[in-house]
Amino acid sequence: MSDADVMRLAKAAELLIEWEDAAGQARTVSPESLRLILDGLGLACGTPAQCAESMAWLQARRSPLRILDGDTVLAARGRVHLEDGSARDAAAGPLPIGYHRLETDAGMIDLAVAPPQGWRVADLGLDRRPWGTAVQLYSLREGDAFGDFGALGRFVGVAGAAGLDAVAMSPVHALFTADPQRYSPYSPSSREYLNPLYADPALLGFDATEADGPALIDWPVAAPAKLARLRDAYAALPEEAAHAFADYVAAADGRLIDHARFEALHGHFLRTTGAHGWQGWPEPYRNPRSPEVAAFADAYAGEVRFHLFLQWLADASLARAADAARGMALGLIADIAVGLDVGGSHAWSRGDELMLGIGIGAPPDAFQAAGQNWGITSFSPFALREQGYAPFLSLLRSAMRHAGGVRIDHALGLRRLWVVPNGASPLDGAYLTMPEVDLLRLIALESHRAQAIVIGEDLGVVPPGLREALTAHGLYGMRVLPFERDEDGFIPPARWPAHAVAMTSTHDLPPIAGWWKGRDIDWRERLAPDEDRSQERVEREEDRARFREAVEAAGITEDDPVDAAIAYTASAPCELLIVPAEDLFATDEAPNLPGTIDEHPNWRRRLPADAATLFAAPAVRARIQAVKDRR
Repeated sequence: MSDADVMRLAKAAELLIEWEDAAGQARTVSPESLRLILDGLGLACGTPAQCAESMAWLQARRSPLRILDGDTVLAARGRVHLEDGSARDAAAGPLPIGYHRLETDAGMIDLAVAPPQGWRVADLGLDRRPWGTAVQLYSLREGDAFGDFGALGRFVGVAGAAGLDAVAMSPVHALFTADPQRYSPYSPSSREYLNPLYADPALLGFDATEADGPALIDWPVAAPAKLARLRDAYAALPEEAAHAFADYVAAADGRLIDHARFEALHGHFLRTTGAHGWQGWPEPYRNPRSPEVAAFADAYAGEVRFHLFLQWLADASLARAADAARGMALGLIADIAVGLDVGGSHAWSRGDELMLGIGIGAPPDAFQAAGQNWGITSFSPFALREQGYAPFLSLLRSAMRHAGGVRIDHALGLRRLWVVPNGASPLDGAYLTMPEVDLLRLIALESHRAQAIVIGEDLGVVPPGLREALTAHGLYGMRVLPFERDEDGFIPPARWPAHAVAMTSTHDLPPIAGWWKGRDIDWRERLAPDEDRSQERVEREEDRARFREAVEAAGITEDDPVDAAIAYTASAPCELLIVPAEDLFATDEAPNLPGTIDEHPNWRRRLPADAATLFAAPAVRARIQAVKDRR
């Protein structure tokens, strides 16, 4: 088997054999790594015959969907059947925005016609630049041991009354209901369905539990307790709600049924065999279409129906929270995780859409010399094209259904993903090119149809030209205060781009108060006591001095570092400002410490008080007024 055959197949699969690392150093992926990656992608390459078969398979992949810009004039002859039911000649000028079908002598072709840009802040018709906060949903204290959609509704009600225009929330994707140890919102079982633990039983007349509790959520205790309450609510459904739920079940499509079956199966096999993912189930149950799965669904019909109930109530609860945000200019901003767990619902029921033999992560850099494998996977670019991008469209629509905006996690993945074969080191990974132009056009189209802005997390090693491409399609990049620096120090806010979201911090960074105190350095010292952190503390002191200089140069007079950081960021011309709740309320611990799992209490911290108390605090009211004065 020659390396040349492998190289040709890798290029056809659009793997980047040559790439540039974070230091600008040219790198080349070895043939051995390419073999592992190609195998992980399902492209056999062990012999010349296998390479030829894989090459033929790739060349046969054709998308049934043709994606066009709105100013494109079709050269084909035929009739276009527009989605409004009318028809017209194909060559009669540009087509309207939307989804249509082209009828030619050769057959039917599906068309997607995208606008030049997606929905933008300017389309809101405001006389000011809007702003809001970002909250970890579970951290809310309104009415339970952890926040849910009912708490979210109460939070956005108070935030809206205080003058905020938006509340961005952490991902609310479905996790693994039977396994409360898996609570990272960025490792979901499915991104199309909701975390049922966020369902609000109060919608059915069940009183909320007491909000008082420890500062850290004990998920293995709190999650089963919430699930028990939801079972009680299910057992005592009021008549009107029972009718609404019955209608929901009658209208459920196959994908929703599959998800409910997965949840029931996962709980069953976790209890009986300890299997955490479907790969550990007995062989017949790994196929969602097997007779054994159908027999299980019949035998445990009540449990499957309970999981349908959880999705129904969760969706109704999120809709209620969205209604509470209607008075805001933007309302809720949802978060789409970059990938999902290979042992979850989506991978079990629709594994053909994903790269099941591949993990995604990041190449080695100055912070992670060994690179990163995040333990999740994502859509296969080959499957996306072949299926007319239906999986991607379904994901976008589910996220936008109750939101005025969405954030796309790791938007760098719209161009390329660092893929790592299962069981291999991230050092054996490579960049896999994604169908960027098609994806951006579809995002713009769905954004326009849903009237929802789109924020792309463009942080890290950003490929050249990607930010410009995101902007051209109307997506908003992120400009985060700690990262906005050059060789002279912190970049003055006046130089930040207008078409971006200004932020003081993110969930992966220490809040401003914690950064100022060096809480992140304290944590690293606690987790690795043998490592010397003195140089980090010296550098942090220098950073604080540089920040003070930048604040003074920008004419900001606030003495408190949190107030100064918010004022500094709010002064930028960015069309949208997001101040995370940890900064708005001046807490000092981060929701997540990258590179840790159990060592740091990731995704467990609760806010110090309920929304009414937090927003009523004089310091918070002063921060809100200062932002309004600058927006």
